[in-house]
Amino acid sequence: MPTGIVGEFLALKEETDADLLAMQCGDFYEFFGDDAEFVARELDLKVSQKSSHGSSYPMAGVPLSELTPYVKALVERGYSVAVADQYDTDDGGHAREIVRVVTPGTLLETADADAQFLAAVVRPEDGTGSGGSATDAEYGLAFADVTTGQFLVTAVPDLEAADAELYRFDPVEVLPGPNLRSDDAFLDRLRDGLDAKTTLHGAEAFAPGRARHRLREQFGAETLGSVGLDSQAGIAAAGAVLDYVAETGAGVLGSMTRLQAYRPDDHLDLDATTQRNLELTETMHGGKEGSLLSTLDHTVTSPGGRLLREWLTRPRRERAELTRRGDCVEALASEALARERVKDALDGGYDLERLASRTVGGRADATDLLSVKETLETLPAVAEAVEGSRLVDSPLADVVERPDREAARALHDELDDALAPDPPNTVKQGGMFRVGYDDELDDLIERHDAALEWLDTLAEREKRAHGLSHVSVDRNKTDGYYIQVGKSVADGVPEHYREIKTLKNSKRFVTDELEEREREVLRLEEARGDLEYELFCDLRDRVGDRAELLQDVGRTVAEVDALVSLAAHAAANDWVRPELTEPGPLEVEAGRHPVVERTTEFVPNDLRMDEERGFLIVTGPNMSGKSTYMRQAALITLLAQVGSFVPARSATVGLVDGIYTRVGALDELAQGRSTFMVEMQELSNILHSATEDSLVILDEVGRGTATYDGISIAWAATEYLHNEVRAKTLFATHYHELTALADHLPRVHNVHVAADERDGDVTFLRTVEEGPTDRSYGIHVADLAGVPEPVVSRAGDVLAKLRDEKAIEAKGGTGGAGGSNGAGGTKQAVFDLGSGGFQGAAGTDTAASADGGAVDAGNAGDTTDADADDGPAASALDPGTEAVLEELRGTNVNELSPLELMARVQEWQGELDGA
Repeated sequence: MPTGIVGEFLALKEETDADLLAMQCGDFYEFFGDDAEFVARELDLKVSQKSSHGSSYPMAGVPLSELTPYVKALVERGYSVAVADQYDTDDGGHAREIVRVVTPGTLLETADADAQFLAAVVRPEDGTGSGGSATDAEYGLAFADVTTGQFLVTAVPDLEAADAELYRFDPVEVLPGPNLRSDDAFLDRLRDGLDAKTTLHGAEAFAPGRARHRLREQFGAETLGSVGLDSQAGIAAAGAVLDYVAETGAGVLGSMTRLQAYRPDDHLDLDATTQRNLELTETMHGGKEGSLLSTLDHTVTSPGGRLLREWLTRPRRERAELTRRGDCVEALASEALARERVKDALDGGYDLERLASRTVGGRADATDLLSVKETLETLPAVAEAVEGSRLVDSPLADVVERPDREAARALHDELDDALAPDPPNTVKQGGMFRVGYDDELDDLIERHDAALEWLDTLAEREKRAHGLSHVSVDRNKTDGYYIQVGKSVADGVPEHYREIKTLKNSKRFVTDELEEREREVLRLEEARGDLEYELFCDLRDRVGDRAELLQDVGRTVAEVDALVSLAAHAAANDWVRPELTEPGPLEVEAGRHPVVERTTEFVPNDLRMDEERGFLIVTGPNMSGKSTYMRQAALITLLAQVGSFVPARSATVGLVDGIYTRVGALDELAQGRSTFMVEMQELSNILHSATEDSLVILDEVGRGTATYDGISIAWAATEYLHNEVRAKTLFATHYHELTALADHLPRVHNVHVAADERDGDVTFLRTVEEGPTDRSYGIHVADLAGVPEPVVSRAGDVLAKLRDEKAIEAKGGTGGAGGSNGAGGTKQAVFDLGSGGFQGAAGTDTAASADGGAVDAGNAGDTTDADADDGPAASALDPGTEAVLEELRGTNVNELSPLELMARVQEWQGELDGA
């Protein structure tokens, strides 16, 4: 067993669940053993060897002052790092203890402007105990951003809703409750849907009593009731987050000053699928460029960009709040000069919420406090720009008035009086404070400056006193202060000079007085450093005590920045303010897609949906713009419920409670889910979740299975959405049979994307017109995609004959050695849509022969008299197939829900496969 430093390291490593341990050893933080080799590979550090108890251990280290960037790099790659600091023992030795554990969710030194949420998720059985309220059936979620102090708690009814919230907040670290941590399905969903570290925190932290005590201790005894947090699961999740932050030693609990309990129905329901499909914060390919956020984000501060992202992923349902935001955006959009003055006042401001957390956590240095001071200057500058224009009559003036401006000014002045204009980025070397801030410090600085002046003028005095030339006075870590004399005159130095080193062209000397002056300088430097550090810590603590004020100012700056961004985009792109109704129609004149219009010559289109026209079946060619048309309807609705202007000539938007989309699908084979299964699960979620106040976007349903199965599911889903759910729905399909539903269901109407076909050339007009279409122009799209010409030409021939129910030549069939057709022979056949098979030229069924040719199914083999009496159907179908057909004939699809119908179809397919 190793002893000494290595033994101490390994003992400390046993105490922590962290992936890595950095242990202070003098002026370095060292890693030993496997940790050293791992860190060396990850961060390109040099590995040396440390002997202990007859064995050698790998060792890698970083200087004391450089630990933070190395830890940051490791944590941002998903690892947790325990930090052990050194302290003096009573016997004069040294020992170490773990003072903090840095994890993705507790890292303060992040350069990422996005929120860095730490999340906890509690399932109903996780620590909620018995005897709780009815809300115990809910999933509890808590989200804390330690870099800003933001703390939110909610409860949702099921795992799908919990997934949506997790996707919306995109945490960097998740603490699953005790039962969820053994739920492989849940953990798989976390890994698949989030780029987050999963940490197993102590189960006792989720206990309701302990969690409730934690919350009351942090936010006040009456806070839970005042914010309406009565969910046991929500309380358990919130308490676990606080416990984890405390246990890891982040030191930022003081910045968590405000508990925000929210209900999911405060905001639009946007499940994870919808957020991906609408490309709110990233595209389907994973990039940020081309997303709605990247299009709208003209913010000039990090918190402004964060808040804009939050607004886009959490649109509101409260009409009064949306009206307030809309009033602000309208005022800013119409006052271009004032808007630019506000933007200029904001530009260059720092992230006050994060600075508050760093200050409370004891990690802020003098440059951080200087950033606080400079950012506090933006508040009066913004207020002046607002009050000096017509913006003063808008709700924006109320936003600027929210923080305590007198307290902010007082803090600014206090920092201005204290801090030097250009302080060092370390808190230990001095030079942080202005002259006049502290009398004792001023006296030390004066004495220190006098001592330095004596040293600076020593060389000239020695030259004059002793007639020496080539004399200089300098200092280094090895020799301290010394007098350097050229070798040519070194023999003439006075007797009280003591030689300490001989160089090639000079000699170095010291004197008793020089050594005394050096000791005085070192004493003064140490005293100054200690006093400045003490004064700085006191100043930092006072700033930290006003963390809530900093957060208030920071949130104000963020909101103004986000509103200016929305207004600037609206003004530059000819967007209009939508009229909000609750509930009401969705009527858009000359609507456009907010992202696509930036990259192409966009063709605007109208949209009208109301009580009598609530379900639109959208048909038209491939690539003609059906998906864009439907997505822009969803995005216009979403933007209206952000409080933004919208891309249209005019718009009336009835507020919705959720937007649900099913747009394309990808195989998820690693999870055992095919394209069609993903599609059906998304459809299932929509049919279960949408209400009459929702907006539903369906871009193809049933395309991943057999034609009749797909049409049946699409037909039944349309009926169910129309009759039962009654949500506003846009349904794009190539199943033209569905357009007939407009003749039978009163709220169903047909629209199509027009195309112009002349002399075989097709032009997509991108305009949406009333009525259905019966053409998809898929062959034209295949030609555009570069499919070889022979294939395109042959497809055109086959399509024409299918439409006319003419015979199709099955080219390339061979009859084998003795076949009647011979090599390259053909068989005349007509594809019958009714039977789903080919009919021979004489009208008989045909089937493929074993040798690849086509044979008459009626003469496929000899039959007995009994077989002939039963007819061709009896000879062709086995009893199992007959049983399925009989059950199908007896099924009334109008009495089945879409899910029941899908289950029945899958059951029949299984029976047929086994027949």
